[in-house]
Amino acid sequence: MSKAKELFTRRQARVRTAIRKKSDGRLRLSVYRSSLHIYAQIIDDAKGETIAAASTVDKDLKSKLKTGATVDAAKQVGKLIAERATAKGIKEVVFDRGGYIYHGRVKALADAAREGGLSF
Repeated sequence: MSKAKELFTRRQARVRTAIRKKSDGRLRLSVYRSSLHIYAQIIDDAKGETIAAASTVDKDLKSKLKTGATVDAAKQVGKLIAERATAKGIKEVVFDRGGYIYHGRVKALADAAREGGLSF
């Protein structure tokens, strides 16, 4: 394993450990960011299942976006995940940024999800 991947994995584990301690039974909004797309899932860790998901690969968004690797695309995914969560009655979640820095696309997704009605 490369040094960069190892450091990322350690950061990711550190973030998830902190989230587990502070979650108080809330669901987890997990973000995965690749070089081409961004994905968001709301996960119930107690049951081990995904409650809602959205990404730039979804048919709803893919036609609207030029590329999935922009801040604007992340905002659209944030709005969509918030819509899908509120439709299922989810209001409060814990934000899991993974090993990513809370900046750029990750921050844009989180802000859009907050505007869409999720609180974290």
